Amino acid sequence: MAHRFLLRRRVEFADTDVAGIMHFSNFFRFMEVTEHAFYRSLGLSVHPFVHGAEAAGSEVGWPRVHASADYRLPLHFEEEVEIEILVEELRTKSVQYFFRFWKYPDSPDDRVVAATGRFTTVSVSFDAETRRMKAVAIPGEWREKLSVAPEGLIPA
Repeated sequence: MAHRFLLRRRVEFADTDVAGIMHFSNFFRFMEVTEHAFYRSLGLSVHPFVHGAEAAGSEVGWPRVHASADYRLPLHFEEEVEIEILVEELRTKSVQYFFRFWKYPDSPDDRVVAATGRFTTVSVSFDAETRRMKAVAIPGEWREKLSVAPEGLIPA
């Protein structure tokens, strides 16, 4: 069971504003990319048409019902950042994730949090007739692979 995953990314030119600083909205893209990489590391996918995904619980969707970010330090063009995802809460139908953006990830003395964020996702099924989503229990294949981070890893 996994509660933590790390992904290294470089801030690309398209991620930045005119000052060469990563635009606030792109932190959300980086969080989503990290979330999906976390799922792939567990043999899961959020997309139902991925080869073999039917066996990994992809008959459900995972819309966000909450997304937030807090910014402390800028990330600049060409800078490498390490994005950490932690499972903060696992409920019957939802998962809450906590993210940390680590600036200077290769320097133990300088490594510092540039931003934090949170996503809450809900497991939903789709009714083809009404074209509506309905919250459903998280599939067993997902629940078996996710676990809540140990106390103390996520700031209060």
